[in-house]
Amino acid sequence: MMRTITDNSNLFTETIENENAPLAERLRPKTLEEIAGQSHLLGKGKILRNLIEKDIVPSMIFWGPPGVGKTSIAQVIANTTNSRFITFSAVTSGIKEIKEVMQQADEARIFGKRTILFVDEIHRFNKSQQDAFLPFVEKGSIILIGATTENPSFEVNGALLSRCKVFVLKPLNEDDIFLLLKRAVSDKRGYGGKQIFIEDDLLRSIANFSNGDARSALTTLEMAILNGIEENGITTITQQNIEQCTSRKSLLYDKSGEEHYNLISALHKSMRNSDPDAAVYWLARMLESGEDPLYVARRVVRFASEDVGLADPKAMEMAVAAYQACHFLGMPECSVHLTQTVIYLSVAPKSNSAETAYMLAKKDALEHLAEPVPMEIRNAPTRLMKDLGYNKGYKYAHDFENHIADLKCLPDSLAGKEYYKPSEEGTEAKIKARLQWIKDWKKSISDKEK
Repeated sequence: MMRTITDNSNLFTETIENENAPLAERLRPKTLEEIAGQSHLLGKGKILRNLIEKDIVPSMIFWGPPGVGKTSIAQVIANTTNSRFITFSAVTSGIKEIKEVMQQADEARIFGKRTILFVDEIHRFNKSQQDAFLPFVEKGSIILIGATTENPSFEVNGALLSRCKVFVLKPLNEDDIFLLLKRAVSDKRGYGGKQIFIEDDLLRSIANFSNGDARSALTTLEMAILNGIEENGITTITQQNIEQCTSRKSLLYDKSGEEHYNLISALHKSMRNSDPDAAVYWLARMLESGEDPLYVARRVVRFASEDVGLADPKAMEMAVAAYQACHFLGMPECSVHLTQTVIYLSVAPKSNSAETAYMLAKKDALEHLAEPVPMEIRNAPTRLMKDLGYNKGYKYAHDFENHIADLKCLPDSLAGKEYYKPSEEGTEAKIKARLQWIKDWKKSISDKEK
């Protein structure tokens, strides 16, 4: 394992190499050139590269999925900066430790020494722990570099976030990881001191399996080499070795994190856009990553009314039935019921008229909370209420032709308001025609009374 301590005054660096450390740790980049990917930030002339090379790094947050170089970039900064560099773990450190380090940084500042504090997994700190950093960042005692896999807009205090530059790191592409794996085989920090035979196609397979995660790719390569065939001092990696190490792809997913909401959003919007292929893909991504099928089913029930609605009333029945099937069977059996329903909803005619109607009515309801219910449609269970005029003038619809009565049901201030505006899609076209007939009939009655 490598431990680096850098001091502003003499740039003293202590390095301890451990050949028994995991491959990903041994191959940790020491220079910008060794960092895989992130050319949009670290390419020649790009902003982050310039800040590092000029040693003018500000407080910043590295946001990106696992294994894309957040800690590696921080390590390069540690190797090149003219500052005290301290690594802090959100998993093992509490407020007491934070205050001790902050006090040391404050004292160092008096003597003109900068302190860069790298906080891994900063999203794991609670609000009180994050608040402990704020005054020291504000007065310049520390330069804070945080790393997070979660959206910092949700996980980092607004006051702290406003004082940091956010850099978004992208998943590595297959070529980035392939080159990294090639270097791992040839670099002395990796397996350069041994004779390893592995075909490029197999390295490509590992790169594809890793889902853009360099750490995952290096760990898989290490497992394959440790289980390779040794003969005459040469370790040969076969297709079988790779298949054993990649028997199940680990899909990037966090049921409580941002990716959870990204995937359910992708499913919902694919169904809304009548794309069954995309919808089934996102459904499979969620279920195969371990998502609770009942959660997916609940969202599908919501979609059935929000986006299909009265264009196909059967959509609600199918969605509820799918939820029940998920409850009865669970995974993996219920995957086919969800797939059937997702396909049906994707190709069904679409209407958001019910959702739109409610949102319009909700707005008026909140603005007119004190509007009295018209006397004609009030309940009158007591004699007093009847004497006060409750229910007076009420017309029972079934007593009239076509089962419609000329009855005012909205408050006076909202008379004539229209919330439900049916579309021409599917079954709703018939509903629209029926509703228009009702409106025309009521208007004719009103005209007669004038």
